[in-house]
Amino acid sequence: MSDNPPSDRPGARRRVSPGSELVGVGEEVWMDVIQKMDEVYSDLLQYEVALEEKNARLEESQQFILSVLTSMSDILVVCDRLGVIEDVNSSLEDFCGRSAEQLRGTSITELFADETSRRQAQSLLAMAGDKGMYDCELPLRAYDGTPVPVSLNCTPRYSAVGKSLGMVVTGRPVGELRRAYQALHRAHEDLKRTQQQLLHSEKMASLGRLVAGVAHELNNPISFILGNTHALRRYAERMHEYLDAVHAGMSPEGLAALREDLRIDRILSDLSPLIEGTIEGAERTRDIVDGLKRFSAIDRDENKSLDLVEVVERAVRWVTKAAREQFRVSLSLPVSLPVSGSAGQLQQVVMNLVQNACDATADIEAPSLEIVAEILGDEVQLRFFDNGPGIGPAHLPHVFDPFFTTKPVGKGTGLGLAISYGIVERHRGSLRAENRPEGGAVFTLSLPRDRAAR
Repeated sequence: MSDNPPSDRPGARRRVSPGSELVGVGEEVWMDVIQKMDEVYSDLLQYEVALEEKNARLEESQQFILSVLTSMSDILVVCDRLGVIEDVNSSLEDFCGRSAEQLRGTSITELFADETSRRQAQSLLAMAGDKGMYDCELPLRAYDGTPVPVSLNCTPRYSAVGKSLGMVVTGRPVGELRRAYQALHRAHEDLKRTQQQLLHSEKMASLGRLVAGVAHELNNPISFILGNTHALRRYAERMHEYLDAVHAGMSPEGLAALREDLRIDRILSDLSPLIEGTIEGAERTRDIVDGLKRFSAIDRDENKSLDLVEVVERAVRWVTKAAREQFRVSLSLPVSLPVSGSAGQLQQVVMNLVQNACDATADIEAPSLEIVAEILGDEVQLRFFDNGPGIGPAHLPHVFDPFFTTKPVGKGTGLGLAISYGIVERHRGSLRAENRPEGGAVFTLSLPRDRAAR
């Protein structure tokens, strides 16, 4: 046996009596331990706060998803890979008259109305696979046992790692879809009728603004015809008197005196110019009326060769007749501008552009419009330069938008330029607006040149 006590042996533990200090452990070590414990406690508090925030967000997400599923009017079924129902929304509960607890764990095929539809559903769901199924119409059994056709969509669902978990089936009763389609169709038809009425109203409004000018233009040939007719009637009375004397056997001397007195020779020389003038006035009246008929008629898809010079001249003449006297329009046109299309529709475009310039220069002391036309290769180009205030930068991108107008309420519909833009597009042309550096606006109308004239 060794004489050394056990505590002095190498590797032996030293017994420490209670209350005595550990050998080699100082106050700094204890402070480090306490500091570490504080840090761990602080981290735990932060983790707890973060966990509570995440839990709150999770609850909010759950409430949001629940509210969405509850408010869905379409039925919704969540199934596993075997077609066993895992969850449904309230719309399906109301539809089939069974609660979600009753439906969970049952096969989705039990929702269908009969054995035939169940077999079709099994086949379709099997074929859907990873691609899904869309717009499949099958009958489901409603709460009262009646079969109701439902348009079904099936979408596969996956886990976060891409593993297939089953499918989500949504559907809507076909009756509701048909009613919705019918309502949409009626609304579309009403919109088309309203659009046609607006277009026709704008055309009639344009025609109404120009009635005074057209009436003035009609008055000239009609007055000419009326004057010639009165003259012809007087001449006819004199010729009748002279012929009566001839048939009565008046002497040659008497006939010569009567001929001189009735100015028969002058009547004979005037007859031809009077008749030609009357015919010319009648033809002018006919042309004006034909132009009015083309302008006021409902749009037709005409595609005829025409001379745009005649269209421009007639449109300018009609507008300026109704405009104030100070408004001056100068034309710089070639002999001919061959295009193809509807003369009435293109005349409406030119009239709208001229009328727009007239309105834009209403406050100018000497309002004017210059129309310049030229043929550029396979294109006919018309430019309308006015000396108005121009178009505001904020308004320039919207000048061709329907119902856009800078005029006061009741002074314009905002459809004139929009209609013109549509007409030009149908004629495979373009219409654009910009401001001139020296002031005023310029509208440029471009149309394809008529192929027959190339």
